[in-house]
Amino acid sequence: MKPTHIEHIGIVVRSLDETIPYYESLLGTSCYKVEEVADQGVRTAFFMVGQTKIELLESTDPEGPVGKFLEKKGEGVHHLALAVGDSTMALQDAQKSGLALIDKASRKGADGMDIGFLHPKSTHGVLIEFCSK
Repeated sequence: MKPTHIEHIGIVVRSLDETIPYYESLLGTSCYKVEEVADQGVRTAFFMVGQTKIELLESTDPEGPVGKFLEKKGEGVHHLALAVGDSTMALQDAQKSGLALIDKASRKGADGMDIGFLHPKSTHGVLIEFCSK
């Protein structure tokens, strides 16, 4: 399934409260949404830049994926999210083409999206997320 555009770029930060003002100044726009995704152990903040979003990720669980990323690698780019028509179908197509999956089917993510991840061991070290409405 061919992506339509880059949906967002996920960036891990230590504190949304400290980082949101920086990105508002840098991007010249306001954060339009902050939400918690409890089952993923994360709080998110979103900025719109053209057709692409910047998603800041703050861990709420040190043992969750974002918490472990922060502990191991520190703040920085976490993932690249691609918009697709159907994230479950995109995952199935990726698996058929030999890519390793983190998610076999999509699940609910932030900002009203259905999401699913490819494993970075099969994507040249980049965590790729498929997103669909």
